[in-house]
Amino acid sequence: MNARKLLALVPGLAALPSALAHCPLCTIGAGIAVSGALWLGVKSIVAGVLFGAFAASMGWWAANAIKKRFKKEWIPFQHAVIVLASFFLTVLPLVPLVPGVIPFYVSLGGGYGTLLNRTYVLNSFFLGSLLGLAVLSVTPWLSERITFLRHGKRVPFQQVL
Repeated sequence: MNARKLLALVPGLAALPSALAHCPLCTIGAGIAVSGALWLGVKSIVAGVLFGAFAASMGWWAANAIKKRFKKEWIPFQHAVIVLASFFLTVLPLVPLVPGVIPFYVSLGGGYGTLLNRTYVLNSFFLGSLLGLAVLSVTPWLSERITFLRHGKRVPFQQVL
């Protein structure tokens, strides 16, 4: 596709109505971005944040699609279970493949080497993924809160902020 054709798409994309939900296209795009980021040399903790949000977003989308399709919950906390299952089933297989660790020193009592006085080695990709999950899980509540505080009015591109 040459530059003219690509430039011709811009006005059409700008005219589309805004979407207020997680969609597969966005989440797949995030997954591709994470893969490219690792290839370009981005730190594993940063890639973990992106990938954790990607994995949670896929779970969020699937949970909303199931709720919309069947209009009922089969298990308590079904939405949270689907999001967490998607997150862990996506992230955990990749943890051994992504290098990068962070030392975490705990010195609460006892001699070095005891449970409360040792250095723990934590996988930075997994920690970043947990942060991505947390951020993605808080944003819908935060968006609703901003809308409530503004008396039902939304900020342009509020869910992206």
